[in-house]
Amino acid sequence: MPAKTWWKHGIVYQIYPRSFQDSNGDGIGDLKGICERLDYLVWLGVHAIWISPIYPSPMADFGYDVANYCDIDPLFGDLADFDRLIAEAHAKGLKVILDFVPNHTSDRHPWFKESRSSRESPKRDWYIWRDRKPDGAPPNNWISNFGGPAWTFDEATGQSYYHAFLSEQPDLNWRNPHVREAMHEALRFWLRRGVDGFRVDVIWHLMKDAEFRDNPPNPGYQRGRPEIERLLQVYSTDQPDVHDIIAGMRRVIDEFKDRVLIGEIYLPVERLVAYYGADLSGAHLPFNFQLIQTAWNAREIAMLVREYEEALPKGGWPNWVLGNHDQPRIAARVGAAQARVAAMLLLTLRGTPTMYYGDEIGLARVEIPPERVQDPWEKNEPGLGLGRDPERTPMQWDGSPKAGFTAGEPWLPFDAVHETCNVENLARDPGSILTLYRRLIALRRTSRALSIGSFHPVDIEGQVFSYERREGTERLMVALNLGHEARTIALPSDAPDGVLQLSTCLDHDEAPVQGSVTLRPDEGVLLKLGRKA
Repeated sequence: MPAKTWWKHGIVYQIYPRSFQDSNGDGIGDLKGICERLDYLVWLGVHAIWISPIYPSPMADFGYDVANYCDIDPLFGDLADFDRLIAEAHAKGLKVILDFVPNHTSDRHPWFKESRSSRESPKRDWYIWRDRKPDGAPPNNWISNFGGPAWTFDEATGQSYYHAFLSEQPDLNWRNPHVREAMHEALRFWLRRGVDGFRVDVIWHLMKDAEFRDNPPNPGYQRGRPEIERLLQVYSTDQPDVHDIIAGMRRVIDEFKDRVLIGEIYLPVERLVAYYGADLSGAHLPFNFQLIQTAWNAREIAMLVREYEEALPKGGWPNWVLGNHDQPRIAARVGAAQARVAAMLLLTLRGTPTMYYGDEIGLARVEIPPERVQDPWEKNEPGLGLGRDPERTPMQWDGSPKAGFTAGEPWLPFDAVHETCNVENLARDPGSILTLYRRLIALRRTSRALSIGSFHPVDIEGQVFSYERREGTERLMVALNLGHEARTIALPSDAPDGVLQLSTCLDHDEAPVQGSVTLRPDEGVLLKLGRKA
């Protein structure tokens, strides 16, 4: 039942571990630092934390180049620190989700070192090796997601290996049953330690076309866009047989009670929903990033929500994401006022919401001086604005010079206004965006209509998107003004009376409403509806 399934009624909070809390003064966040801030997460009201990669890694891509799937990088601590985090989080009622990176390893992983050692190596087929073309060209035209060819030639063995990302991140060959078995055992290693589930990185990349055919050109490609968009990834991603691979992971997850499998998938809705799998045998939650990618207006968002709800397979549970470590922050995309409206949207739609650390304090784009750029994508394709550093900057806990994050020099800079944009300051402010998030979360936790109820679109009037959430006799209406002009909307004819439970402006809630409600510019409201006598 949804009410008893934590990942259905709960709220997931993503932590980028390098940037959450530093406990040892090296300027980089760590596991002990996360432990120190668990009480904040309880106070905020979230149910689960998802931690980006913490495995041993050379950090070519900041942990997404894994050198050992069954240990902790010393930068973040050790297994004892991890076990303590699990124990303390569980004691406080928090679930812990790990990032799992199965598409590729580091080129320093022992598996790849052995695979690279000889064409006769027992692990040669653990990775994707191909001969160059007779003219010396790469095996096909596939492009790295970070720019440049997706093939690197190995002089010692005379073949090229495939890497969907950096050359330091060779792709595993998931057609090899030994690879599948090894990765399943890695999942079990963490599940036995008490991990409550996994977010699986680039899950739609795991299988490639068996014939390695060239990807076709993208007729809509525009100069100045990332090179990866020059081709349509028809053969390098989203292959039909990937669903068997995901079903295998799901079977491992299901060996353990009450765990969740989440998949990272950047695909249109009609292809995204296939990742629930036949008879829901795939990911419990194929990540839905549509709100990140859609135009911020009432009609586009309403259309998106409707299409997503209609496309879900029977029994499939929806989910929504506003931001993550790869995308500009929501406040940077829509502005400070609409970031509050976005918070109400995320936390009142049907389905599991995933929050990104720092969004609750209104962090926007943090400017990164050229000499402090860290992101390899920005370094590979400079000048295109692709850098992900601005959304990975340290959490701002207080107004002190080091923002309560570290005693040392932070690995990335703070926001220029961190003296006021911080947890300590905003927690005291009854009108802050942090207070808004906390109140929305509290309402969601206490309202069955919000946490597990049904979704009913009401109307689009100008830039106002409104909908209802219902469960039993509880009936709530959400009206979101995505525009910058005041707008009056009518309450449903069969429920013309209500009570304003919460406004994103936080200054006139708990007020009776009759017949209609007037929304100020950039305001969202949550109403408890009554029925006609």
